[in-house]
Amino acid sequence: MDVLLLSRLQFALTIAFHYIFPPLSIGLGLILVIMEGLYLKTKDPLYHAMTRFWVKIFALTFAIGVATGIVMEFEFGANWAVYSRYVGDVFGSALAAEGIFAFFLESGFLAVLLFGWDKVSPVFHFVSTVLVALGAHFSAIWIVVANSWMQTPAGFHVVGEGMKARAEITDFWAMVFNPSAVERVLHVYMGAWQAGAWFVMSVAAYYLLKKRWTDFAKKSIKIALLVALISSLGQLVTGDWSAKKASAHQPAKLAAFEGHYDSRKPAPLYLWGWVDEKEERVRHGAAIPGMLSWILYGDASKPVRGLRSFSPEDRPPANLVFQAYHGMVAIGLGLIVLAFLSLFLLRKGRLFETPWVLRLCVLSVIGPQIANQLGWMAAEAGRQPWIVYGLLRTKDAFSKNLAAGQVMASLILFMLVYALLFVLFIYLLDRKIKQGPEEGLLAAPHRAEI
Repeated sequence: MDVLLLSRLQFALTIAFHYIFPPLSIGLGLILVIMEGLYLKTKDPLYHAMTRFWVKIFALTFAIGVATGIVMEFEFGANWAVYSRYVGDVFGSALAAEGIFAFFLESGFLAVLLFGWDKVSPVFHFVSTVLVALGAHFSAIWIVVANSWMQTPAGFHVVGEGMKARAEITDFWAMVFNPSAVERVLHVYMGAWQAGAWFVMSVAAYYLLKKRWTDFAKKSIKIALLVALISSLGQLVTGDWSAKKASAHQPAKLAAFEGHYDSRKPAPLYLWGWVDEKEERVRHGAAIPGMLSWILYGDASKPVRGLRSFSPEDRPPANLVFQAYHGMVAIGLGLIVLAFLSLFLLRKGRLFETPWVLRLCVLSVIGPQIANQLGWMAAEAGRQPWIVYGLLRTKDAFSKNLAAGQVMASLILFMLVYALLFVLFIYLLDRKIKQGPEEGLLAAPHRAEI
């Protein structure tokens, strides 16, 4: 394997592993705010116990997320020097904003969230919880803005020529609100809220099946189910919005989503299939004729630009993008069905006594994680062959002075370290879940000394 392929593989694997944890932190942050807010309102000790239990899980995911995220910043300089020079002014401003507006806020109040239960007033502790959750959400904004600029560049001009060319910001807010930024931020939020909500649902359902801490689990499910339902539906809406923006600004990506080649014809909406990139058609597929045209334009007879309108070197890997996109959509629809089924049974008073649904809820924790990974894969592979859409090709962006052996050695090292981190994460997570909430907190309200 050459340096380019190894560098792409290394970055893909490291970011895929890292992206397990930020969505959990964002989703759990929102749920912590809800739980602690309910405790302040009701003084119900169960809400206090729930908050303190999930704070421990939040701290674990936050720590692993920070540790795995640092690696990628080094990869930008080591493996992607041309890219770093080209986008340094743009990417640097977004990352600086993340540090100032997000990371400092989140980390600054994290200590109060973790250790301030008996040292500050309940109201101040709740404010700290809110600020930590906001910090996690702000962090996502700036990371997604930077990535969205790579998808739909705006608010810049290019100075220099050839290998010395670089993008400079001419309008900071045009860069921030580039054509794909807003809907992609919201789409990421919905995925993160799903990750946190179904995580809580999974653990609470496990407790109910084991008949342990049942009151704790029932209240946890009611909160998590509300967040899961809202975010699952929100994911559908923001996903539709993102697809329409891709049609306008990245038509090759949109065509790859549906394996659509012929620009003269209306585009069907495939439920499944296999894209034969040599014969330029979808094999073994089931499709709704004209449905994609109707979704995009409100007219099932209107043609949609297809992949044949792009030269072969400008097309993304269609089958990879198609499968990732359809896998994400299928999981998203499945989670919506499970959320509505759980809500129906809850309203009928039967959810907590329906083991097969509780077992599905236990397994549901992996759904948002897989869907988030597939969504990023579809978005990033769909941008290819461009690392900055229409401006800089991926094959021109890597570091030319690296040897393949160096990249391979670091790739193997990273995978070993990440495997150890994942084993440690699962071990600590399993231990905390089996320990459950603190028994002493379930009996009496907590009152901090002011």
